[in-house]
Amino acid sequence: MLRADNPGPMTLDGTRTYVLRAPGASGCVVVDPGPALEPHLGALAGAGPVDLALVTHRHADHTGGLARFRELTGAPSRGALPEFCAVGDDGAAVGPLTDGEIISVAGLRVEVLATPGHTADSVCLVVSAPDEPASGSVVLTGDTVLGRGTTVLAEPDGALGDYLASLDRLSALDLPGPVLGLPGHGPVIPDLGAAVRAYREHRLERLDQVRTALATLGTRAPGAGEPLPDELLDAVTGVVYADVDPSVLPAARSSVRAQLGYLGATLT
Repeated sequence: MLRADNPGPMTLDGTRTYVLRAPGASGCVVVDPGPALEPHLGALAGAGPVDLALVTHRHADHTGGLARFRELTGAPSRGALPEFCAVGDDGAAVGPLTDGEIISVAGLRVEVLATPGHTADSVCLVVSAPDEPASGSVVLTGDTVLGRGTTVLAEPDGALGDYLASLDRLSALDLPGPVLGLPGHGPVIPDLGAAVRAYREHRLERLDQVRTALATLGTRAPGAGEPLPDELLDAVTGVVYADVDPSVLPAARSSVRAQLGYLGATLT
């Protein structure tokens, strides 16, 4: 793992890039090359021949350096969106990642799980030895599950319904014992299942807080197709996230927008 030097309220201590290979493999797979920081990209390129670069979602702190990384390594790249897919020096065709796809690369088995919610294109990657697809697996979670704190439901395509379904999907993974989660930000997650359960509980608590805030304000969530007034969004955010640092209020506002959208679609 190499951590980019881009700390901040949304990136914690920086974006984590993962360099993976099976024992004895000459090439590697790089997940989330990170921002366009030349020292970071140069260090990644020096990790050895790169067979493939993968991205977990579209945000620039994970993909901003992708084009430059391809220049440095000649590696192909893939993500769930076509704009992150490019052929490598070998000219082999590549396409967007698809849910349930199995990729054999760098002596590893990489299973793609579509986990929208943080963004619509978010994926997690289940990585294991090819002959033991369950035993010894680790899950690269991107920003779907962080090593510290909780993730934002990012505008314009973050969605709470999708996110809850994605957490349920991660909970249902048939993997033996506590599974390590390797997040895009923050420390390694020692028990991904426990973290996912805590995330889901937190989301439902926040949803109850939004309901309470709406009742206090004497209003309701706009129904599907109805506009969401900025005044209502700001008022609910101010109630639910009254105790957060001002630097993360834009993220809180984005999550409240998704929560109000969920309530409007399901409860009105």
